[in-house]
Amino acid sequence: MKTKLSDIIIGCMSWGIWGKDYSSKEMHELINSCIEQDNTTFDHADIYGGYTTEEAFGKALIQSGVKREQIQLISKCGIQYITENRPNRIKHYDYSKEYIIWSVEQSLKNLQTDYLDVLLLHRPSPLMQADEISEAISQLQKQGKIIDFGVSNFLPSQMELIQKEISITCNQFEFSLVQNTAIDNATLDYVLRNNITAMSWSPLGGFFSLENEQASRIKEVLQPMLKKYNATEDQLLLAWILKHPANVIPVVGTSNIERIKIANAAKEIQLDLQDWFILYEASRGHKVA
Repeated sequence: MKTKLSDIIIGCMSWGIWGKDYSSKEMHELINSCIEQDNTTFDHADIYGGYTTEEAFGKALIQSGVKREQIQLISKCGIQYITENRPNRIKHYDYSKEYIIWSVEQSLKNLQTDYLDVLLLHRPSPLMQADEISEAISQLQKQGKIIDFGVSNFLPSQMELIQKEISITCNQFEFSLVQNTAIDNATLDYVLRNNITAMSWSPLGGFFSLENEQASRIKEVLQPMLKKYNATEDQLLLAWILKHPANVIPVVGTSNIERIKIANAAKEIQLDLQDWFILYEASRGHKVA
């Protein structure tokens, strides 16, 4: 990675009409509050808000007075969604050279910036062709429109397919104590072995809305740890992720600045080895093999 990302990334999916639907004033105040906490990396995707959230963020960014070099912008492309903004008959993926370039240029226009720090392919497509993707990314990088290139939700075999033609610097995938299949499917092994930056979306795994046996097991073993580490439940859930040697960067979806501060404090927790496995076992419901 050429780009230095913040230790906790701010996910912006819920900032627009898919969530809080913040005004420009609310957005630019939140941008400034995040930067004050050293959360300078903002995670987007063209599709968020039915292709509207990037534009709303871009307007707020200009109003905020923040200098472009103070922040890092991540965006994703490839998902073609059925909305009134697109004449699509079905949700699908498009990784043609023309579409990738057009999509990035749209994101740049909407975010009111000259470049993306990171561009990710949002989800793997069964029809993607590595050589065509490589041509698009190479052109965009030569033009200075993107700095780093990566993927999102790609398995090791899919990353290998792309890397036949062009290097991947990062992969953003779901990883949490609740949903940790990235351990079993070797995604974490692959990014660690290939020096690929790992980002985790939904790092809390929807834990606080779960009402099942898994959640009950986790809550039971978390209780004595709250006092031991002088931490909240969400901090311990993040600390569990942060202990992994792949140095996974959580992408937090909250837009509440107090909860962002709580998330930042999780970086200071040094989770004991056996406590990590106690939580892992509680999640799995059985001992490790």
